[in-house]
Amino acid sequence: MATDLRSVPRAPGHIPLAGHALSLLRRPLPFLCSLRDTGDIVRVELGTMPVYFVTTPGLIHQLLVTKARDFDKGRLFDRARKIAGEGLVTAGEEVHRRHRRLMQPMFHHAAVAAYADTMAEQARLVADSWEPGRAIPLNEALYDYAINTVTATLFSSDLGDEAAAALRHDVPVLIKGVLVRAVLPEFLDRAPVRFYREFDAATARLRTIISDLVAAARQAGGTGGTDLLSTLLAARDADTGAALTDDEVRDELVTVMFAGTETSASTLAWIFHELAADPEAERRVLAEVDDVLAGGPVGLAEVGKLGYLGRVVDEVSRLHAMPMLMRRATAEVELGGVHIPPGTEIAFSLYAMHRDRRVHADPERFDPDRWLPANRAGRPREEFMPFGAGTRKCIGDAYARMEIAVAVATILSRWRLRPVPGIRVKEVAAAVAHPDRLPMVPEPRAA
Repeated sequence: MATDLRSVPRAPGHIPLAGHALSLLRRPLPFLCSLRDTGDIVRVELGTMPVYFVTTPGLIHQLLVTKARDFDKGRLFDRARKIAGEGLVTAGEEVHRRHRRLMQPMFHHAAVAAYADTMAEQARLVADSWEPGRAIPLNEALYDYAINTVTATLFSSDLGDEAAAALRHDVPVLIKGVLVRAVLPEFLDRAPVRFYREFDAATARLRTIISDLVAAARQAGGTGGTDLLSTLLAARDADTGAALTDDEVRDELVTVMFAGTETSASTLAWIFHELAADPEAERRVLAEVDDVLAGGPVGLAEVGKLGYLGRVVDEVSRLHAMPMLMRRATAEVELGGVHIPPGTEIAFSLYAMHRDRRVHADPERFDPDRWLPANRAGRPREEFMPFGAGTRKCIGDAYARMEIAVAVATILSRWRLRPVPGIRVKEVAAAVAHPDRLPMVPEPRAA
């Protein structure tokens, strides 16, 4: 028999009025990982608002897959709507279904395969800009790669230096701001604080940049191409025949830019960081890249042969996953033996679940071979969900994996990247877990 929410244990560290907000803001990753020690479902209070965290793979799978129809996007996505409007990530179920149907062909494996050459060219441009022995801010270089790749493959457009620079500055502000705003009460949005002013200004710039891109494409009659922008401009609703408005197109492009740059850039940065700290893993990746590429470019066929690199990508995705996502109950539902009434906010942390010692042996250790088929045999799929699961699973998962593998193979075919002595890289929680900085020194590899 299900119990009610009053039976759910509250996380330690509660402060009157503030709840657990300070713990989430000051030490988000340790706090999220600690919740598993309190229970499978844990009450966390954001100020005076209760949020119920589920901490096991099985309950997260129920939330996202088997009982997904009883939940919709929650508070975190309400707060992100100011940036992305009614894009795929933030939209309600009806809009999400309609828009995903229109966009899905752009992210099928066959379509993604056609982007490999462009991805490789963008990675070569990054690698060409480096000088032997001269330290580079690698996280910034990889962010440039992610932005340029998205615009070249999905928008078939050049943003220009000014717009690209604005995105480089603004998207990290927005990534951090979404999590902070989800934790803090809405009335603070109007507070005369620099953080809020910067967030609002970054939001306005991003939406203006993409709106201008849409307007220019519409004026040029850009509905005949195969890129995402052209596809959205030409799209017609199967039931009504109605076209998407410019605002709807903008919201989807903002969503792709927002979700498809920071995550890929962060994953790439962690890959080079982890390889530099693990000489044996680096040796194996380099040997595989040399063997598969044999001095040639990276394409779909080559990516399919980079098995060890694929396991490296999986392991980095496990270790540095999204810190927090939320859902809201839309109907009465039972979860983990607890009766959940409509309107209840439910949250989960893929970051914490992927580092749970009950799920993964020695979870803090970087070990790509944990993803060997023999080591995964019989393991539940829900133990590893880097792109989510169910009908709201990230539409761009195949695109992201291709983009990451192409970049790593292209760069490592020419360079080894060494850490700068004396620099300690810290993991920072925002919408994704990313390095605070990552200066590295490129060393040319012997021809």
